[in-house]
Amino acid sequence: MTRIRIAACTDPGARGSNEDDLRHGHGPSGTYAVLADGAGGHARGREAAQRAVASIERALGDIGVGFAPGSLTQIVRGAHADIQQRQDSNDRALRMHATVVVLWVAPDERHVLWSNVGDSRLYRVRHGRADVLTQDDSVVHQMMLAGVLTAEQSRRHPQKNHLIAALGIEGGVEPHTVLQPAELREGDAFLLCSDGWWDGFEPEDLALALARAYAPEDWLADLAQRIRARAAPRQDNFSAIAVWVGEPAEMTIARLNRAPAPR
Repeated sequence: MTRIRIAACTDPGARGSNEDDLRHGHGPSGTYAVLADGAGGHARGREAAQRAVASIERALGDIGVGFAPGSLTQIVRGAHADIQQRQDSNDRALRMHATVVVLWVAPDERHVLWSNVGDSRLYRVRHGRADVLTQDDSVVHQMMLAGVLTAEQSRRHPQKNHLIAALGIEGGVEPHTVLQPAELREGDAFLLCSDGWWDGFEPEDLALALARAYAPEDWLADLAQRIRARAAPRQDNFSAIAVWVGEPAEMTIARLNRAPAPR
């Protein structure tokens, strides 16, 4: 059986409170990790994040849930409905919402599913290459898809944190769930993270940090220290969950050592 190790890290940054929430575990339906980033007046952002995570964790713990993309989509929609039911419809200032990202490993540990709403992301580092597996529900991402902005321009755009979808908004949501179970490979490393974590990192930064790590806790500690060292005066809450399959650091080192030298 593949060895799976998980670590988590959360920090309030420069904010007075932490509105992120995250959990991971293992049950009859497989191994899971879920992270949510809340927003709302009067500390309701934290409530939204907690409700989203608790709802998804509860659903994934159901022994009867089938490992399928449709099941995961319905689980995320269930979290959306849970937050909607607890909205204060008379005061928009008290409304709450949350972004979410979920990783779900099958009980046989051979396949994996993921889904997201908002701009919390999932990265995968495989053999030294880091890729974003999720899709941001943001104004800037839509502008990139339309060819209006480049990736470099998007990082500096004033609307980079403006969302077009999140759990708890009025109406429905369309979770970005992978279309079919993806193969889980020895040496894969996954990183679920809030925008306060990924903002400022390039994908290759994640792979280079992975090569220096001996455990998932080391990987997170290295990246978190780099966020703190930037000392951004408006640093958002930053949170992440690392999921290691086997020994990804060793495979990353091997691939980076084989990479051709830059000309």
